[in-house]
Amino acid sequence: MQEMMKRYGGTLTAMILLLTAFWILILLILPNLTMFESSFRPYLPVIDVGGPKDTYSVNNYLRILGGEVPMSIFGFEATVPPRVKVFLLTIFYSMVVTVITFIMAYPLAYYLAKIVSPKSLPTLFLLLFVPLWVSEILRSFAWWIILALKGPLNVVLMSLGIIDTEIRWISGFSPVIIGLVYTYVLFMMFPLFNAMQSLDSNQIEAAEDLGSPWWRTHWRVILPHAKPGIASGAVMVFMLSAGSLLVPALLGSTTSGWFTQTIQGVMLEEQDWNTGAAFAFMLLIVCTLAVSLAMRVFRVKLSDIAK
Repeated sequence: MQEMMKRYGGTLTAMILLLTAFWILILLILPNLTMFESSFRPYLPVIDVGGPKDTYSVNNYLRILGGEVPMSIFGFEATVPPRVKVFLLTIFYSMVVTVITFIMAYPLAYYLAKIVSPKSLPTLFLLLFVPLWVSEILRSFAWWIILALKGPLNVVLMSLGIIDTEIRWISGFSPVIIGLVYTYVLFMMFPLFNAMQSLDSNQIEAAEDLGSPWWRTHWRVILPHAKPGIASGAVMVFMLSAGSLLVPALLGSTTSGWFTQTIQGVMLEEQDWNTGAAFAFMLLIVCTLAVSLAMRVFRVKLSDIAK
């Protein structure tokens, strides 16, 4: 606060704080409070709103428990309600997307932060940013064309003799994972790049001079320093993946429902906005708990991620 006062002066600092508070209040606090309050009220005709039937209960939350379907993950089989199955699979595959994006982004971030010449960075960043100039829906359509049964991927693989017949790529959660990784990998790469760039290269050289192999240097020197970047990227990728709607809707199949699609169906098709609010709030709570758990595992504070 004192640094802001010295840099911008009292008037400009007050305006920045007021605009930030207004932004948080209007776009974050009030919508979530409205959703939370609506999630406990029943869906009623307009004439009954505010009447004796308009009472608070947890019935909207309990609607996630209707029915039973089999579910299997890592050989563990159980019978769960279909909406619970979709919910759990959404959380699980969002974690898978987060891990894959980290595996892909880490070497790229290290290459850009410690190996590439500073003169080449603007050009490389421009090449990385080019896909973001295209809307998410067009990028998802592009992947749908690539992964189609008669799409370019099967044509190339068959022409090279790698496969004999077309592979139905758009089946299960694989195309959804591919689309989400492609869409959000840069959200993992840039926090990692920022964290690695602040690492003094002399520490890496010292480890190498002392005979440390490359994998131990990364494990003992680079990874611990990059923890805030890892946590920040993981939070963004996980939250964005779990809350994604376009990618699962375009690349998903009948066996790969995403929980956001369930929320959309309840709100728009069933016109039950109260139950949809309950499902959305459950997704928000579970994602927040998962992020908090990840921060505790990485031993990273919220202030570290904000950097």
